[in-house]
Amino acid sequence: MQEMSKPQVFLQCLLLLLCAELFHFTLADVGVAAQYRPPYLPTACSGNDPSPFPSSNLFAAAGEGAWDNGAACGRQYRVRCISASTPGTCKADQTITVKIVDRAQTSVSRPSRDGAALVLSTTAFGAIANPSAAWVNVEFAQV
Repeated sequence: MQEMSKPQVFLQCLLLLLCAELFHFTLADVGVAAQYRPPYLPTACSGNDPSPFPSSNLFAAAGEGAWDNGAACGRQYRVRCISASTPGTCKADQTITVKIVDRAQTSVSRPSRDGAALVLSTTAFGAIANPSAAWVNVEFAQV
């Protein structure tokens, strides 16, 4: 078998990097994100203890698909709005990281839409979309 020259190896690496940039291979899920408003306590994760809430207020309640019998508590997800029923609802190029602090199905404050994959705090929802929307389609991946 013949060895490749350095320029050939360089070109193959360059081509691989270009393909990775063009196709954005990710392991993200797509689903609906709703929002919920205070009160946020008590939660299914920590009861009346507010310490798990991040100071940034970028947190969420997990929908049933992500809840995992409570194992979702404390997990972090990178979330990006990808579409909505009203054009212009998503804030372009905005990605946030939220921490799961509750279960959507049992949250004290009810979600703006049932069956959402994630239910974002008002701060988190407003960071990626127009806060007047009830729900948006998002891409999300565990960090």
